Amino acid sequence: MHSKASLVLGIAIMAVSAAVVVMALDWPWKAKLFPLIIGIPVFCMAAAEVAWGLLDPAARSQAMEFTLSGEAGAGHTGRKTLVAIAWMSGFFAAIVLLGFPIAVPLFVFLYAKLQGREGWGTSLGLSAAVWAFFYGIFDRLLHVPIPAGWIQQWVGLA
Repeated sequence: MHSKASLVLGIAIMAVSAAVVVMALDWPWKAKLFPLIIGIPVFCMAAAEVAWGLLDPAARSQAMEFTLSGEAGAGHTGRKTLVAIAWMSGFFAAIVLLGFPIAVPLFVFLYAKLQGREGWGTSLGLSAAVWAFFYGIFDRLLHVPIPAGWIQQWVGLA
């Protein structure tokens, strides 16, 4: 049952990503860049998933089997799930309140420092690299207008 569901999902993802790529081909360069950058790799990964499921479903089901160790019971797994949901919710809230240019490096810094227990240098370095990548791609290269966060709007900085 698992491999049939995976096969159907893979084919559906292939169809959607192919449709996105085909529709985007007629768009202007800046408009089609994002759908092409996302759609082509997604199509290729879904095609690999479908091919893997069709060619060797027995090996696939064996590779997907795992068991929780005796240390990690249902309570530990539930706690880890709640922590992940809290991090994602905090990231989305930071995007809305602070805007992308501030929220993305802030999230990377806090996640590396608090959840990853990285040192100050690593956390700051990762944050700076993410900010430079984000700023370089979206602001300098693509000139994408990024809306300010609610706090910036309330204070009058936007």
